[in-house]
Amino acid sequence: MKSIKTLGTVLLISSAALYSCGAGEDKKVSTTETPTSMIETPASMIETTDSTVVVNMTGDDKMKFNISEIMAKAGQKITIHLKNIGNLPKETMSHNFILLKQGTDVAAYALKAMSAKDSEYFPEAEKDKTIAHTKMLGPGESDSISFDAPAPGKYEYICSFPGHFSIMRGTLIIQ
Repeated sequence: MKSIKTLGTVLLISSAALYSCGAGEDKKVSTTETPTSMIETPASMIETTDSTVVVNMTGDDKMKFNISEIMAKAGQKITIHLKNIGNLPKETMSHNFILLKQGTDVAAYALKAMSAKDSEYFPEAEKDKTIAHTKMLGPGESDSISFDAPAPGKYEYICSFPGHFSIMRGTLIIQ
């Protein structure tokens, strides 16, 4: 019982001492917001020069790309290296990268992709709405594509494996 009283007294005195060290001072806390793209896109994932942008992208079993925003300038050569880092079987959890033209109805495109199993969920009838795409990748597989950056604007990219497009997507911003 005596040790509990002693412990309580020590804690009370320690708390008072800590509080008094900062008493009377105005504390200013400064926060700087970091844009989401900087948090999600470490420099090692996107390498940029005056003429090229190289993107090291992954897809995982949680149906997520590691990069949700890519920035480039009109005319730059963009290379996407996509790797499926998941472990689930290809039949149940595959990934690809499809960059769509501006104005494309993403949900309608994805619906058509769902019925294109024979072409790895790439809807050939919608090819005119596509700027670039990788092949469908199973666990541990990778693919790379290169293309010239389109005109300035925002372009959506998706994974067209059934059920993925709603959360496995991002934006290419061309300045």
